[in-house]
Amino acid sequence: MTRHEAYNLMIEMLRSKNLQRHGLAVEAIMRELCRYFQNVHDRKQNETEFNEEEWAIVGLLHDGDYELVEKDPQRHTLVTEEKLRQMGGISERVINGIKAHHEGVKPTRENLMEKAIYATDELAGLITAVALVMPDRKLSSVTVTSIMKKFPQKSFAAGANREQIKTCEKELNIPLEEFVDIALKAMQGISSELGL
Repeated sequence: MTRHEAYNLMIEMLRSKNLQRHGLAVEAIMRELCRYFQNVHDRKQNETEFNEEEWAIVGLLHDGDYELVEKDPQRHTLVTEEKLRQMGGISERVINGIKAHHEGVKPTRENLMEKAIYATDELAGLITAVALVMPDRKLSSVTVTSIMKKFPQKSFAAGANREQIKTCEKELNIPLEEFVDIALKAMQGISSELGL
């Protein structure tokens, strides 16, 4: 599956512009995290593990069926899996990566890509929320410091699970502030696509 095919599938399945933008944000962060890990690990020995297109597609499609299963959240990610299997040509790694951000469907995360999507999903939402309270509502005004100030405020972006975000430290071995920095820069890099 190409990125173009994945994008078309996402916009076919998701009507909400906000959910489409969330998919784009998570895609950008996942791509940047893959690059981060390529630099940390021996790239040649880990070509399968650190396939940038796979990481990006997992980010793009992770919430693809969100609107379709809204009334039945236990099926979240499973409708996307069905569609991908019907289309063919998609790796099990990508399917498992998509499912990994939903603990109810895939309670264990087996590789760095699965661990990354789990932490990234919630962080993208938190960063978006911080941007929306900036006077200009722009990602360019957001800093790691402004995100970290909002992080402990449970009433702010209450839907963004902080414990899930903090799995970056144990599961990815990336300190929280560094993880936030990677994600923020990735989102700032596509700010016009995100409308932020």
